[in-house]
Amino acid sequence: MEYTHLGRSGLTVSRLCLGTMNFGWKTTEADSHAIMDRALAEGVNFVDTANVYGRSNGRGRTEEVIGTWFAHGDERREKTVLATKVYGTMSDWPNDQHLSARNIVRACEASLRRLRTDWIDLYQFHHVDLATPWDEIWQACETLVAQGKVVYVGSSNHAGWQLATANGVAARRGSQGLVSEQSHYNLLTRHVELEVLPAAEHHGIGIIPWSPLAGGLLAGVLDESAGDRRRDDRVRRQIERHRPALEAYEALCRELGSAPADVGVAWLLHRPGVTAPIVGPRTMEQFEGGLRALDISLDGATMARLDEIFPGYRPAPEEYAW
Repeated sequence: MEYTHLGRSGLTVSRLCLGTMNFGWKTTEADSHAIMDRALAEGVNFVDTANVYGRSNGRGRTEEVIGTWFAHGDERREKTVLATKVYGTMSDWPNDQHLSARNIVRACEASLRRLRTDWIDLYQFHHVDLATPWDEIWQACETLVAQGKVVYVGSSNHAGWQLATANGVAARRGSQGLVSEQSHYNLLTRHVELEVLPAAEHHGIGIIPWSPLAGGLLAGVLDESAGDRRRDDRVRRQIERHRPALEAYEALCRELGSAPADVGVAWLLHRPGVTAPIVGPRTMEQFEGGLRALDISLDGATMARLDEIFPGYRPAPEEYAW
């Protein structure tokens, strides 16, 4: 397994992050535990979740599944860099959501109980809260850090200017600020290259891409064996919208002798500023596929061909101004 630092921090994390969004509802608790055991055996020490994950089995269910895994012992918790998130609505009451100081503190304590741990390595803001001042947000985080309940703080789905503002306020307060940003980033969705990636690199914020396969579109969706996925109306519309690019992409993957899903993750691993793409498996087979991406080396010519198929962006303002 390859490792790197998370942004400008001294925290060492694996180049793949195990996403757990399916655990506890699409993936049974037993199968979830088996995947986490396999991940740890392969050296994947970075695990991402959120307080709202659990869907049909209830918000918080995924954190509970991770908590029962930690309870098996054998230093599972000590070996794991645990990331979870706060922002989403956890009940019908108005203060059980977003980033007020009250909710950040209370949501953290609730996550700790579900996760059966004393600390969270990376506590992330699941979305930007434009109604809450950054001074209030950092006040709550400083309290949690001082109490030893949180070690590092990150964001998710934030714009470049929000990253800069957040870290500017943190610096004024003498706080470390954000060390990571979890963004929607893949070959088909490259908007973060405009301002988020440049801001993150400038401020030493590591990028953790979510949905690295664009909801399965980059996983070989044109192959006949992908029939179940292709029956989804929304996915069929997306396939037709991107068909020429997907056909060229899958042809290139055949030339490379690698599965499209593996190439999609490998491309992110070759991008500057990226710490660890999130691989969110439903099955052990899907997790094993994610591991193969670590063995794929894409040369300059291949990266250029991928840019031709899926054009990206230059950093702002060069993208749209002279």
